[in-house]
Amino acid sequence: MDYLEFIARVTSHIPDKGQVTVRYYGLYANAHRGMIKKASLGSFPLRIGEDELRRLPAKGWAEMIRKVYEVDPMVCPQCGGTMKIIAFLTDYAMVDKIINYLKLTFVAERPPPPHIAYQELLMAAEAPTEYSS
Repeated sequence: MDYLEFIARVTSHIPDKGQVTVRYYGLYANAHRGMIKKASLGSFPLRIGEDELRRLPAKGWAEMIRKVYEVDPMVCPQCGGTMKIIAFLTDYAMVDKIINYLKLTFVAERPPPPHIAYQELLMAAEAPTEYSS
């Protein structure tokens, strides 16, 4: 088989955009689970695998940042002491008020370094090349 036929066979298995590729029937179907929940028959005699698994506690965000970036986000950059979380701000208006009060800006002190060399490498890689057979 030549390479074009191989590519044609492989791409025939790629689903179209938005096409559903996994379907659940019977006990795993959403409609069935919804009917059981609405009927409130209590515990369902057959257990679904998802319900049997005990959820493992997730590591905290600070631990994940410490693991990935090897930097402790809970250490104060000025004094080196340990910080603690006192609140989570979810109201956008309150965040804007705090930013305006502290007179913070999101303008970079200096522009990012030029990526001319990187762009030249990309353009060279995209240049058409001839293959000899």
